[in-house]
Order: sequence, then C-alpha cells, then structure tokens
Amino acid sequence: MFDCHIHTNFSTDSSMNIEEVIKASRNNNIGAIITDHLDINYMIPGKFIFNVDDYFKKYSSYRNEKLLLGIEMGMRPDCIEENREISKKYNFDFILGSVHVVESNGSYYDIYGNDFYEGKNKKEVYEAYLKCMLQCVREHDYIDSLSHIDYICRYAPYSDSNIYYDEYNELIDEILKELILREKAIEINTRRFEDKKAVAILKKIYKRFNELGGKIVTIGSDAHRSENVGNNIHIAKEFAEECGLKAVYFKERKPIVLE
Repeated sequence: MFDCHIHTNFSTDSSMNIEEVIKASRNNNIGAIITDHLDINYMIPGKFIFNVDDYFKKYSSYRNEKLLLGIEMGMRPDCIEENREISKKYNFDFILGSVHVVESNGSYYDIYGNDFYEGKNKKEVYEAYLKCMLQCVREHDYIDSLSHIDYICRYAPYSDSNIYYDEYNELIDEILKELILREKAIEINTRRFEDKKAVAILKKIYKRFNELGGKIVTIGSDAHRSENVGNNIHIAKEFAEECGLKAVYFKERKPIVLE
C-alpha cells in the first residue's frame, strides 16, 4: 500500500519532518509519497509555496522504492503556465492537483476562510467551487490525480456540508468526464473517513466515475502530522474496489496498481 498524499515542513501548514514520515510509514508497513503544497499566487505572499530546488536538494537522498517525491499543486486560472513549467522542469513521481482557492466574480477566495461563504447560500457556493474545479481540470492537463473533491465539505459553514451527487450531478459528471478523457486518476482522500455518513455519500460519486469509464484512484491520508500517516488507507482501498476502481500509486509519473 502507498499513502499518496503527505505533507512535510515544506508545506506552510505542516511541521512534520521527513524522518517522521519514514518512521510512520515503516510502522504502518506502507509506502509514502511526499506532496507538499505549492499554491502559486496565494493571497498571502510566501505562504503555501516553497523552493522546489531546495526540496529536491534536501529530499533526493531519501528517495527509494518506498519513499517517492511528489507535489500538491494548487490549481487556479491565473497560474496555469507557471505550474506547467514546474511540472516539466522537475522529476516528480506524482503531481496531485487541488482546488484550495476559488475564483468567483473576478476575486479569489480561500475555501478555508470565511469570505467565500458570506452572503451566499450553499448551492451558490458549491456550484462556484465545482465550476472552478471543472475549469481547472480542463486547463491543468499535467496533473496525475485530482485531490479531495470533497475538500470544501471540511470547512463550509453549513449544518450539512456534504456534496450530494444528485444535487450537483451535471457539474460532477463534467469533472469526472474530463478526468476520464485525459486518463487521470481521482483521489480517495481519507481525512473524512471517520464519518461513515460522509463516506456513504461520497461513494455515489466514485461509483459514477466508474460508470462513466474511470479506472484508477489514488489514496491519500492528507497527513500533516506523523500520527495521521496511513490513516484509513486500507479502508479506502476496499472502498475503491466496491466502486469498481483500481487503487494505484505513481512512480516517475506512471501509475502502478496496488496489490
């Protein structure tokens, strides 16, 4: 098994060092892919960005069959070419594409903050989020997997923050079709897997991915601390199988099926 979504102290929101990742992955008998945050043009200068040369200089000696080097790229319409150049310049094993910031009516909003939600109902917010994701998947064609489609569910200030497929099926289908057209994976992110209701609701999206022709998923804990490395990834593999999907990890940008 591989945990394909792990953050270390190159990410603004993590203090975990690579030795802690190695120890945790060994204890859990799994492989690990480092995917530190690179969100170009983030609204606070210097946050969620890092020097990629320094990243490879520091981490290359740790790289082996069980410890691979990736990146989590923040996708947004105003940094497409910058991200593309980075994807070409460096020999990442894996590029995970994420939507952390949403463009709406000419302004950019961090999903984690409050401004994006003010004066809008849930339907307006979620449609803006999914429309932005659709645009990003179309334009950021160099990613290997789309991360946490349910990211907004963690932070949206609604009594029920889940994304229901039946409510947003047209937009979700378009996102899934774009991934399938480009032969990309979609991530099963285990951050919300303690919530059985959330897992059941998400299953409909992943089954739909399979119905439309999707074949592969990556699995990631999105760990920022050592105790979260590998969380629920075996459960996520079973989830993938129930949805008719193959769990893979990426090495040298090529998918390898997990046994």
